[in-house]
Amino acid sequence: MTKINTRLNRRSFLKVSALAGGGMILSFNWLAGCKPKSAEVLGLPKEWVRLNGYIKIGENGLVTLMSPNPEGGQNVKTSMPMIVAEELDADWTKVLVEQAPLDTDNFTRQFIGGSQAIRMGWTALRTAGATARQLLIHAAAQTWNVPANEISTEPGFLIHKDSGKRAHFGEMASLAGTLPVPEEVKLKEISDFKIIGKSHKNVEAKNIVTGKPMFGIDYTKPGTLIAMIVHPPAHGMRLKSFEDSKVRNMPGIQDIFQVKSHQDDYERTFFDTASFTDVVAIVGNSTWEVMNAKKALRVEWEPFPTYEEKRDWNGRKESRTIPGGLESTEGHLQKMAEATKKAKTVRKDGNPEAAFQSAAKVIERTYNGPFLAHNCMEPMNFFAHVLGDKVDCAGPLQKPELTEKALSSRLGIPVENIQIEMTRLGGGYGRRSYAHWLIEAAVISQKVNAPVKLIYSREDDMTGGIYRPSYQATYRAALDKDNNLVGFHINAGGMVESPLYPNRFPAGAVENYWVEEWTVPSNITVGSFRAPRSNFIAAAEQSFLDEVAEMAGKDPIEFRLELLKKAKENPVGKDNEYDADRYAGVLELVKSKSNWGTAIPGLSRGVSAYFCHNSYAAQVLDLKIENGQVLVEKVYSALDCGLLINPDAAKNLCEGSVVDGIGTAMFGELKFNQGVPDKSNYDRYRMIRMVEAPKAIETNFVQSQVDPTGLGEPGYPPVFAALANALYKATGKRFYSQPFINQMNT
Repeated sequence: MTKINTRLNRRSFLKVSALAGGGMILSFNWLAGCKPKSAEVLGLPKEWVRLNGYIKIGENGLVTLMSPNPEGGQNVKTSMPMIVAEELDADWTKVLVEQAPLDTDNFTRQFIGGSQAIRMGWTALRTAGATARQLLIHAAAQTWNVPANEISTEPGFLIHKDSGKRAHFGEMASLAGTLPVPEEVKLKEISDFKIIGKSHKNVEAKNIVTGKPMFGIDYTKPGTLIAMIVHPPAHGMRLKSFEDSKVRNMPGIQDIFQVKSHQDDYERTFFDTASFTDVVAIVGNSTWEVMNAKKALRVEWEPFPTYEEKRDWNGRKESRTIPGGLESTEGHLQKMAEATKKAKTVRKDGNPEAAFQSAAKVIERTYNGPFLAHNCMEPMNFFAHVLGDKVDCAGPLQKPELTEKALSSRLGIPVENIQIEMTRLGGGYGRRSYAHWLIEAAVISQKVNAPVKLIYSREDDMTGGIYRPSYQATYRAALDKDNNLVGFHINAGGMVESPLYPNRFPAGAVENYWVEEWTVPSNITVGSFRAPRSNFIAAAEQSFLDEVAEMAGKDPIEFRLELLKKAKENPVGKDNEYDADRYAGVLELVKSKSNWGTAIPGLSRGVSAYFCHNSYAAQVLDLKIENGQVLVEKVYSALDCGLLINPDAAKNLCEGSVVDGIGTAMFGELKFNQGVPDKSNYDRYRMIRMVEAPKAIETNFVQSQVDPTGLGEPGYPPVFAALANALYKATGKRFYSQPFINQMNT
C-alpha cells in the first residue's frame, strides 16, 4: 500500500465534526471536482447537516458525497466520487451524490477546464476516502476494545474477524467524527480496487432521461422576471442610443434600460472576456412577451474607436489593443498572410536553414481554420437575485470561482455575500467559461430589485463572440537523399492567439527543428474551445506528416513510429512535452486493432495521433463516398489516459469526441462581413447529422497503472486529420482548409 502523509492536509483542508443526529462529516477542499453515483437502497438519515465540502455519513450507513465541480456531460459527477468511495470502501449502492454550491472556503479548482478534474483530484480524493476509512476503523477499535490493525473493512462495513463483530459505517460515524485525524493513511493497491476500473452508470442518468429539471434553463423561483439583452449586430460597434417609448407599453414589459457588464476602467482577468459590455436589457413577465418587445425595440449603434483593454493574466499585467473597425474574413486572411513574415522564433534546434538548403526534397503546405461557434444546446442563461448586499445566483457556468470575483467587483458586494448554485451544463467546452451573462443577470436584478432569469436566444449566443480563433499554419519538411526527415519548420499563428505548442511532437524527433509564431489583433473575441489550440494544430500537423510520409515513400504509421523511436533513443532538445513510448503505444494499439495494412475493398483509410491534456490518442478512420456524400463506416480509437476510473464513461467521452470532431472538421465555419457573423442559427450553421456520424466506433484503451490523466478533450483533435487523410485516399485531393465540405464541393 502507498502511505500518504496527511499533515499538510489536516492543517489546510480537513475538518471533522460530529453530526447532531449521529454520523460524520469529513470536509476537505481537495475534493475539487468530486462527483457521485445514486443510491436508493436506504432511506434518508434522521438528520443531515449541510456543510460546504464534505463526506457525509448518516447513522443508517448512507454515504453522501458532495460534488464541488460543475457537471457538463463529462461524467465526473460519477467518476470522482468513485475514487473517494473506493478508498473509503463504501458500498456503491448506498452512496448518494449532491451538487455543491460554489464554496471557496472548502474547495479549490471548482471548475471545468483542461480535462484536469480526475488528474488533479486523484491523490487528494483517494486520501479523503482513506482518511475517513481510517477514522471509522479507529472508532470501531475503541468501541470494541480491540487493536485497530485487527479491524478490516468490506463495502460499507467494519469487521473484527476474531470476535465476529460487525458494524456498518453509520454505527461508528458519530464517534469517528470526534477522533483526531491520523498522521498518515495507507492507500489501496490498484489490484485491490473494487469500484475503480469497473463501469458504473451515470448517477444522473435517470433524471436526464426522464426530463427532470436539472439545467439552468429549468431554474426559477416565485416572482422571477424574464430578461433578454440586445447587443450590437456587428463586432466593432457599440451602443449609441435606443427608443423604447412604444415598447414599454407592450404587454408584460416591466422595464428597459442600458446595462454595463464591466466598467470602462475594469482590469479584466483570464475569463472576463465579453464582446459587448454595453447592451440594452428588456425585462418582462414571460419569455414570449420579452422576445416580442425585443423585436420591436429600435436601437442605434455606432463603430467604436481603437482602445486599450487592461488584463491581469494570473498576475501578469498587460494592456491589449482592441482595434476599431468592422472586420471581414477576407481582410483576416490578408492580415494573417502578412503576419507570417513577422513571426518570432519560439524554438530552434540544430541548423534548419542549412538542412533545407541541402535537402534532396522539400515540401511546404499551408493550413487554415475558421472561427467556430460553440453552439451549446442549452442557450446561455442565468438566474440572479440581488437583495441589498446579498446575491443569490444559479445557472450553468464552468469557472464559478473566477466569475464570482468579477461579479463582486461589478456589484460592489463582498464575495462572501454571493451565493452561486451550479446547475448541470447543457453543453460547454469553453463557452461557459466566460460567464458575462451571469454579471448581466445580476446587474439587471439589482436594477429592477427582483429575481431575474436572463435568457439568450440562439442568435444572441451565436453572434455574441467568444469563438474558437481563426488560425493559419505553414509547414515545411526537408528530406535527404535517403528520404530521412532532416528538417522541420512551422510558421503558425491566428487572430488574437497562436495555436502552437512548440515542444510537442515532432519536436525532439528532428535534429533541425524551427518553430515561429505570430498573432493578429482583432475586435472579434475568442476563447477556449474544446482542446484549445490543439483542435487546429493537430489537424494541420497530422495531415502534413501524412503527406511527408507519402513523399518519403513510407507507411504513415511506420513513419511516425520511426520518428518516435528517434525521440526516445536520441531526443533533440530538453523541453519535449510528450512520452515517446506512450505516444508510440497508442499508434501500435490502433494499428493492431484496425488491422492496418490490410486493404478493405471500397473503403479509404486515414490515420492520425496526438498528445494533449497529458493523454495520448490515435485514430484510424474508414470511409467511402457515395453520391457525393461522405460516409464514415468505422473509427478505431486507441487512447492512453493512464488508469481508467469508469470504463463506460471513458468510452462515451471518446465516442463523443470522434463524432464532434468529424462534424466540426466537415462543416464548422463562421465568416464575417463588416463585423457581422454570416450565421446566427442552425438553419445556416451546419452541424453533423445522425446519418453522417460513424456507423461504428471502436474504442480501445492502453492498459495502464499510471495515474489517470485527462480524457474530455484528447480524443477530439486527431480525428480531424484522420478524416482529412482518409478523404485524400478517397478523392486524391489533400484538404488544407476547414471545413472540408467546401473543398468537397469544388
